Amino acid sequence: MANKKEIPVYLFTGFLEAGKTKLIQETMEDSRFNAGEPTVILLCEEGIEELDISSFSGKNVRLVTVENEEDITTAFLTKTAELYHAERVLIEYNGMWTLQKLYEALPENWLVYQEFMLADATTFLSYNANMRQLTVDKLQSCEVVIFNRYNPSIDKMELHKIVRGSSRNAMIGYEYEDGTLEQDTIEDPLPYDLEAEIVEIKDNDYAIFYRDLSEEMDKYIGKTIKFTGIVARDKSLPDTQFVIGRHIMTCCEADITYRGLAVKAEEPAPLSTRDWISVTGRLVLEYNKIYQGKGPVLYMERCEPAKKPAQEVATFY
Repeated sequence: MANKKEIPVYLFTGFLEAGKTKLIQETMEDSRFNAGEPTVILLCEEGIEELDISSFSGKNVRLVTVENEEDITTAFLTKTAELYHAERVLIEYNGMWTLQKLYEALPENWLVYQEFMLADATTFLSYNANMRQLTVDKLQSCEVVIFNRYNPSIDKMELHKIVRGSSRNAMIGYEYEDGTLEQDTIEDPLPYDLEAEIVEIKDNDYAIFYRDLSEEMDKYIGKTIKFTGIVARDKSLPDTQFVIGRHIMTCCEADITYRGLAVKAEEPAPLSTRDWISVTGRLVLEYNKIYQGKGPVLYMERCEPAKKPAQEVATFY
């Protein structure tokens, strides 16, 4: 497998009639993108619009229909690429299928170069309210989110917050009904001051803090942090060490997960699992058994009992 040529993959996700077909059509008609390379386009759902390959700038294109999620297998994808000598693949993915299924099936030499998430601005809030888990599934890994059919009566901030609840880095664009595309310019300042002597994380901001720490750890190392969390003790750790964190919900109750930091104290800490405490300490990047490698370790300076927050599970809202 190591000797096989890399195949770039361009992934288009979103729900039915979100505009995926239109974007693929425009992309393939652009000679800057399509110079006639052998290309396979996997069509994973049947929408109202159909691709018109006669207008593509390059003609060496094969359309392959995938009717069932179960058909997405490594063997199928490998065979398809070999059959048509594909040098790249575009995938119009079914919004009702999970991306994990696709990513697990991608052959080792298939590399996702770009992932776009398309959404109808007039129906997106409804999809998010009724199928939140599938919405988050498409937002978490995409690089670009385009809200088409946008009009000024739709609150950009509502759309923006939903995207940022799953991804801090995705570029957001709004395509008006006349085809004009506007880039999102809403700033996302952190809800706490990273330059403060003690960076105090409020109860409602723990999910944002933990995600930002995971994505940009370097800017937190050396900072003194204070927050309230729930203790988790591990018998394999010394009695001077424990974990402090919160349960975080990304999209729904099914994905609630405990996320915490390793803590080191100078003296044995008389704490038990499920104790709520307020802890202050300096973050250091070093090896810790709880991570099975390097990770952020909080060198505890102060600790005191705390009340359980009114909203016990932390969210991004």
